[in-house]
Amino acid sequence: MSANLRQVAERAGVSVRTVSNVVSGFALVAPETRERVQRVIDELGYKPNAAARHLRGGRSGLVALVLPEIASPYFGELAGLLADRAGAHAWTLLVQQTGGDAARERELLDGVRSQTVDGLIMSPWGLSPSDLTRRTDSAPLVLLGEQDADGLLDHVAIDNVVAAADLTRHLIQTGRRRIAAIGLQSHLVNGTAARRAEGYRQALADANLPAREIPVRRLHRADGAAAMTELLTSDVDAVFCFSDQLALGALHVAVASGRRVPADLAVAGFDDIEDGRFANPALTTVAPDKPAIADAALTCLADRLANPGAPPRRLVVPHRLEIRASTTTGS
Repeated sequence: MSANLRQVAERAGVSVRTVSNVVSGFALVAPETRERVQRVIDELGYKPNAAARHLRGGRSGLVALVLPEIASPYFGELAGLLADRAGAHAWTLLVQQTGGDAARERELLDGVRSQTVDGLIMSPWGLSPSDLTRRTDSAPLVLLGEQDADGLLDHVAIDNVVAAADLTRHLIQTGRRRIAAIGLQSHLVNGTAARRAEGYRQALADANLPAREIPVRRLHRADGAAAMTELLTSDVDAVFCFSDQLALGALHVAVASGRRVPADLAVAGFDDIEDGRFANPALTTVAPDKPAIADAALTCLADRLANPGAPPRRLVVPHRLEIRASTTTGS
């Protein structure tokens, strides 16, 4: 068993409080005493109880991350980034999954089971702005995605309207004139698909081109494949999918049907997941700055803990287009 605080104090010939001050970095400890205590700590292999330190400071050291789908490549990558970066704030990340179910989101919003958490980072799919602001738990909350609780809570997102318009304009610039969109989700209230549809429509309207929109239930490969199957009977020359998973499903069906991508049909997605980079052809996509999203969410949460009364913030994170072979020859 590792040594405890009292054993270190007895070996170093000091009080337990002095050892605690050394461990905590308290300045008012004589240099020679600090050196002697530190030497004993190293000799005995004493490990401070981080949980106890957090509790004495009124903090648990735990932060909850609530996501719709942990298996989603986009959310999985984001969770990994948040877990890695949480350590810089001395936080441990607890990850929970909701499936986009409003009741499950509400349950977690009002407290992560028996865990006491310092804060919550959440990507809600099923809850409305009023639902989010009526929560009973007082832990600071940072929202990810397009649901911003009417500006009453801290919020980190990319500009989905601009990003979707950028990608649609790219397709137009490659000579495409019959561009369909796959990914509308009118059954959800989070607004992400609606904002991507808004950007898609804006770019088409600016070019005097018609829109063709295919709704989906989920953002998975099978949903993209089903939508592409429906579009095979249409005279489309490009599809903009609102997630890379949808685009990979659409790409599979298009190629299996004999369509040449991109000569006959351009296919583009959104999220820049790893599978898209290794698809054949590689997938053109919108790439949100996911490390910046993770950093912004954690910084926002830390700032909220330090200053609970500060006004809510909306932080917009950059995106870029990754132009690959699924939309342009020679990419």
